[in-house]
Amino acid sequence: MPEWRATAERLAQRLWYGGSPWALPLLPLSWLYCGAVRVRARLQGRGRRAAERLPVPVIVVGNITLGGTGKTPLVRWLAGVLRDAGHRPGIVTRGYGGEARHWPQQVRPDADPRAVGDEAVLLARTTGCPLVAGADRRQASEALLAHHDCDLLLSDDGLQHYRLHRDLEILVIDGIRRYGNGFCLPAGPLREPLERLARAEIRVCNGAPGPGEFGFELTATGLRNLRHPDRTLPLTALRGRRVTAVAGIGHPRRFFDQLAALGAQVDPHPFPDHHPFRPADLAFASGDGLLVMTAKDAVKCERFADEDWWYLDVQVRPDPRLAPRLLELLAERTATRRAAASSTAGGSAIM
Repeated sequence: MPEWRATAERLAQRLWYGGSPWALPLLPLSWLYCGAVRVRARLQGRGRRAAERLPVPVIVVGNITLGGTGKTPLVRWLAGVLRDAGHRPGIVTRGYGGEARHWPQQVRPDADPRAVGDEAVLLARTTGCPLVAGADRRQASEALLAHHDCDLLLSDDGLQHYRLHRDLEILVIDGIRRYGNGFCLPAGPLREPLERLARAEIRVCNGAPGPGEFGFELTATGLRNLRHPDRTLPLTALRGRRVTAVAGIGHPRRFFDQLAALGAQVDPHPFPDHHPFRPADLAFASGDGLLVMTAKDAVKCERFADEDWWYLDVQVRPDPRLAPRLLELLAERTATRRAAASSTAGGSAIM
């Protein structure tokens, strides 16, 4: 792990979430950043209204802060809800950390995370949905629809990608860190001003929800072996056990606290988000205890994993009102689309 990157992340955490007064001198830069964000949104078609529609509805899942909020497991859960409701969802994602030379990339469950990114491979494996990765979400969406029969799209982490029209926005919030000091970059963690919250139809909080938010929790279900995925351990295997914990995610502390709450004696090893793990990175792992990591990290480490390396299986436990509200809003947007298409077709016939 590059030492400069780890140091920069530690300093940013203290600055944004630790109440550091050193954020104040950076406020003029934050004001310039906020102004540029507002201008960009207007120039790119005043948000969603002017973006060209795709032939199917698009649901965007994202956040307005840097760092992890639990979007990936939530997208997995959303895909299951939509499939259970009779839809055929496809997923587009950025493919962050992927080193492929050409984009967009069709992502299959056996894809190399070094090429297309860890989150893309994890979603392809856990959802069973067609998935395309690429920084240009519009281009990725068109590539997906050209090869798969999907009747709607889920865009993972595409809230700020205004070239992609969206019918519905789901904004994900970290229930512990919330919005940090409330400042935009670089003085704070916000990618967009807080006023942006009002434009999302659904706000979902990973933790205790605030007013107008739906809550969800990431609940551990067991441990799964990296080398032999059919091998599992119950959560009781963690009780009183020394555990070497590895997390290359946006908020590693949440993962370490989760293991401790399950009774483990945690030896934490945080890495930067999307860290491209190599065998040397985990040379500290010893044979006298379990090594446990997140599922996102596991897809990058399985090719060189030892026999006693495991990842924590988790599932989303949402507010029971969330799925009905999602399907209700989706039905409304779909009806609006059909009415608009019918009106356009009628006008063309008259002309």
